[in-house]
Amino acid sequence: MPKKTASAPAPGAPAWRRWAVYAVLAAAGLVLGALVPYVSHLDAQVRARFDALTWQVPTRVYARPLVLAPGLAMDAETLELELGASAYRAEAGAASRGSYAREGGRFRIASRGYVDVDGRVPARGIVITLADGRVASLEDADSGEALRAARLDPARIATLYGQKQEERRLVRLEDVPELMITGLQAVEDRDFRTHHGIDLGGIARAMLANIRSGDVVQGGSTITQLLARSGLLGIGREQTLTRKFNEVLYAILIEARYDKRTILEAFLNQVYLGQSGGQSIHGIAAASEFWFGRQPDALRPQEVALLIGMIKGPSYYDPRRHPERARGRRDIALRMMAETGLLSADELERALAAPLGITARPGVAAANRYPAFVDLVRRQLADDYPADALRGAGLSVMTALAPSAQAYAERAVDEVLPTVERKDGPALQTGMVVTDTHSGMVVAAVGNRHVDEPGFNRAIDARRQVGSLLKPFVYLLGLVQPGRYSLATIVDDAPIDLRLPNGRLWSPANSDNRSHGRVRLIDALAHSYNQATVRVGLDVGAEGLAVLLQRLAGADATANPSLILGAVDLSPYAMAQLYQFLASGGEVQTLKVVRGVLDAEGQALTRYDTAPAPATEGDAIAARLVTVALQTAVTSGTGRRLVADGLGRLQPAGKTGTSNDGRDSWFAGWTGDHLAVIWVGNDQNQAAGLYGSTGAMRLWSALFSELPSTPLTVGGEGIEWAWVAEGEEATTEQDCPGARRLPFVAGWTPERHHGCGLDRVRDWFGMGEDGDDGFDPSAWQRQ
Repeated sequence: MPKKTASAPAPGAPAWRRWAVYAVLAAAGLVLGALVPYVSHLDAQVRARFDALTWQVPTRVYARPLVLAPGLAMDAETLELELGASAYRAEAGAASRGSYAREGGRFRIASRGYVDVDGRVPARGIVITLADGRVASLEDADSGEALRAARLDPARIATLYGQKQEERRLVRLEDVPELMITGLQAVEDRDFRTHHGIDLGGIARAMLANIRSGDVVQGGSTITQLLARSGLLGIGREQTLTRKFNEVLYAILIEARYDKRTILEAFLNQVYLGQSGGQSIHGIAAASEFWFGRQPDALRPQEVALLIGMIKGPSYYDPRRHPERARGRRDIALRMMAETGLLSADELERALAAPLGITARPGVAAANRYPAFVDLVRRQLADDYPADALRGAGLSVMTALAPSAQAYAERAVDEVLPTVERKDGPALQTGMVVTDTHSGMVVAAVGNRHVDEPGFNRAIDARRQVGSLLKPFVYLLGLVQPGRYSLATIVDDAPIDLRLPNGRLWSPANSDNRSHGRVRLIDALAHSYNQATVRVGLDVGAEGLAVLLQRLAGADATANPSLILGAVDLSPYAMAQLYQFLASGGEVQTLKVVRGVLDAEGQALTRYDTAPAPATEGDAIAARLVTVALQTAVTSGTGRRLVADGLGRLQPAGKTGTSNDGRDSWFAGWTGDHLAVIWVGNDQNQAAGLYGSTGAMRLWSALFSELPSTPLTVGGEGIEWAWVAEGEEATTEQDCPGARRLPFVAGWTPERHHGCGLDRVRDWFGMGEDGDDGFDPSAWQRQ
């Protein structure tokens, strides 16, 4: 007798029952036949996406790190501005990284570790004391040992996103605090280590907890289900049976293929934890920075609990918009962590009493915080990193921007331009470039009066006539010939008529419509006398000036006589490149805005912070002589208003520039640390009614009234100082009328003589006091 099976109807059963069983078996076969290929399809998706597990991570652009050292020019306001730009928080005792405490001029700072172009810089605590506008002392906060220098982690100034506006920073599991890992499991998935994707026991516990509280305080989904739901595998967030079915299948397949560590690390990098405009915040690392301005390993228990609690609903529990909801959810997470032994009773009590600790401003830079400067960054990197290679590549671009210099430059524009523009004319615009005189790095740039607006970048694209800003380079060409020119050389500032190649007669006049006769070269430059400058320029040659412009700034100019008085259109950036030669003491420094580029692992891909070649002796000496003349321009020449503004303490050198009809107002000036070149005008190229001293120089004054910088001193090898009275000869009598102490190229100082005026003439011819040593007046007349 055949053996009965559960799937076959009993003999003699009604026909309908037999057909029903056959129908069920057929349906089951069809379901299984369809489910197997479907599951196989999902499995292939899981394998493909996890095996190529990559996320689009934005490229971040950083300012320069603040390097603190004894003697650095710094004041308390500027230091707090720098700390604020880097999202440091004022905190009693500065016990946690990314915080500081201030007491008068004494700061205690707990820096964050970061990776710079030369490697990892560890976190450390420092104590800095400011006095008289400088860093008076720098100490290790723990040992009290004096430090030679300390670096603070830089501010993020821009973010270059890819196709998706996702803010994400990848972490490895070992970089995540243990409390985050165990706390996440305590709140979201207590059986994570043992289940296989779904947890029936967890669902039961969640239901019981929700019934007891009368609210939804726990969910039944596992971390693996949350990962599948997060969008990583393309599952939507709509609440349907199909979605839930796919979520369960995905979770089971993920668990079958990957270990718990891989799953947990993927979740910590993928989880959605907030929104900033069009940017979605993904991952624990980005969320730590966004909400707390901290790195994950610096989070405190209450902050860990808030992030874990927010997983349930980042928008609903947004702590900036809904602080009470967020606090309630955080406290639930804290108590669940305490229930599982992760927090002691004392730790729980302290955490519950703590404020949310959210930063006032999201700790994520906007896509472009400083458009003019970031435009310069893109241009410098264009050859090595095309735009598509930068966006969403997870790189770190380390720039030279100084947040304090940028802030003070922007403030100067906001405050000064409205006060100098004509009410009946076009709105004024500006372009500004600020550099470090030691390195040639650009530390600030403004390309628009409305500093946060992208678009036409006047710092680099506004090519306007530079006028008198070119004159120092005419004199530079003379001073590199010490046998012919010195600052004491007498030049004739008298009317001059010149026939140009086109047949026109050129008769340049001074701005005051006066001639000043025989003047020293230093005064001709300091007072910007056109007629004297043309005479020197014709002697040294306009061709040489054109070559110098090409050599120092890569600028093409026609070598005609009008070039001597600045008849060439150049940008503020090009003029900053030109003046960097003078400000650096004669070094040919190519301006740079980027110090280096790091890959996603923090390894340097490219470095641009190489030291410039030292200046040649002749260039260095001539540049310093021009600098002395332009310091005189500030003390007694066209820039003397700076002294009235209180900037004489910086001993700056500077040159004004004005184009025809006052269309363009220029000023280039520098101190011991910084050079700033500024243009002011309008986009219509109409008369602005400004001189260099009444427009651009006003912005320069406003900038350096706030920016800490060291005074400019000129000296060093190759220069000798001597007193000169009348004429070009040196004297030992500094009490002679009009006697001045001037620098000369060493070895080319005029011979020093006793006496003043005619007495010195007597010395030249060896006359004694009695006048009977053979002096022949007719011989002097012949001379």
